[in-house]
Amino acid sequence: MAHRLVHYPFQLIPTQTSIMADSDTCFTFPCTFPLKVMGQNNEAFEAAVRDVLQRHLGSSPVTYARRPSSGGKYLSLTATFTATSREQLDALYRELNGLELVVMTL
Repeated sequence: MAHRLVHYPFQLIPTQTSIMADSDTCFTFPCTFPLKVMGQNNEAFEAAVRDVLQRHLGSSPVTYARRPSSGGKYLSLTATFTATSREQLDALYRELNGLELVVMTL
């Protein structure tokens, strides 16, 4: 299995209700979170990503933005949603990165 990059794309200013993600990043939950997932530009990839997000987020609203690569071979799918905990984000990243169709998550 290929190694996949996992990256939390931004930092929030610490507050009393912040949860430390690591030594120099913290998140305040709930927060709006853009999750970018890249893979082959096909229906199976997009359907798999949406399925994982629906299982983890339930009926919470999700906004999707699609961006194909310049050659059209790959697709970047950005899902923006309200994250409720670090555990929720970790579970999403683990499951998405476990999919063979996913090349990278940011």
